[in-house]
Amino acid sequence: MIELSTILLSNKHRAPVYARAMRAVVVYESLWGNTAAVGAAIAAGLGEGARVLSTAQATAAEIADADLIVAGGPVFAFRLSAESTREGIRQQPGPGAPPPDLSHPALRTWLDALPAGTAWFAAFDTQIRGPFGQGAPTIAKALAAKGYRQAAEPQGFVVEGKYGPLLPGELERAQRWGRQLGRVVAQGTGGNG
Repeated sequence: MIELSTILLSNKHRAPVYARAMRAVVVYESLWGNTAAVGAAIAAGLGEGARVLSTAQATAAEIADADLIVAGGPVFAFRLSAESTREGIRQQPGPGAPPPDLSHPALRTWLDALPAGTAWFAAFDTQIRGPFGQGAPTIAKALAAKGYRQAAEPQGFVVEGKYGPLLPGELERAQRWGRQLGRVVAQGTGGNG
């Protein structure tokens, strides 16, 4: 799990009280590396020890003691990708398309298998700017339905085209968001939970 040192002040007159390190994990589905890069930037913002795992790596055991789960995936055809979307990409990748990474399951599949929990969560997606859909609200809804507590509004990170790359500044924005998530969860306030 992610080890993020946090300091909680008991009040302004006493010395800082050190809490146990926050355990955070960033889970992603990424076909062309964009969502994985955003996940790594979020983890960097969360701090040293934050773990970044693909949906194949993020088993129930790996996330069981997480204080914060940040989950993200790409948007295709106006929604969060699904196994059927991925199968279509595998069968007909498109002219000039780079090879997709289909070695891990779709985030929807991972969410369906995720056990109920009470950890904090945040959701993100990678998307093309415009009216082409969002996946992060779907992720947030699925996590909330399983009992997880929302720490922040879902975020979308923009790619230039279907295969990327990310727009300039998006990785820096993801890292800033990771820092904000760490502060919110350390304070136990949550953005929506």
